[in-house]
Amino acid sequence: MEVQETRVQTDRIFTIPNILSMARLVGVPVFLWLILWPEFGGPKADGWALLVLALSGISDYLDGKLARRWNQVSNLGRLLDPAADRLFVVSTLIGLTWRDILPLWLPLLLLAREVMMGVMLLILRRHGYGPPQVNFVGKAATFNLMYAFPLLLLSDGSGWLATLAAICGWAFAGWGTTLYWWAGILYVVQVRRLVRMDAKAD
Repeated sequence: MEVQETRVQTDRIFTIPNILSMARLVGVPVFLWLILWPEFGGPKADGWALLVLALSGISDYLDGKLARRWNQVSNLGRLLDPAADRLFVVSTLIGLTWRDILPLWLPLLLLAREVMMGVMLLILRRHGYGPPQVNFVGKAATFNLMYAFPLLLLSDGSGWLATLAAICGWAFAGWGTTLYWWAGILYVVQVRRLVRMDAKAD
């Protein structure tokens, strides 16, 4: 099993990649406010919410790429980047569920997978290992879900565009959720194999 290791190249805080990650963190409450504004008597601002979500995806791509290219990988960046990603996913699930765009069972299903992964990380840490390297299935799952959420938000309307967005959004959500759990099961198999190897070595 491969353990994810990224060499720290700088201790600077205000690097371009870190600033991008910080901006993405600031965007989380902005996005949640925009998506929930209609629920509290405000105007519908889904277009702006989609723009914030799109900018978040662009910054997510750029911060890691620039950090490696400009030798600006830092401990702070390794914390900020995944934190921003997870908070955006959580805020999107909260917003879409609150507005009844997503049924409650879908975020609960995704949350159950995160709880399982948390247990796996604790087991790895107890055996002296870091988090496992993201596999192709996990990346494909994230890709599908990141396409599903904006499309499902866009589907909360009328007309042929909303209908098309609903069809495509639920297709991406179905594949993404399935792959998300498949990747989680693969991690469980890897962790179990690693624990058995350590037990034999003792």
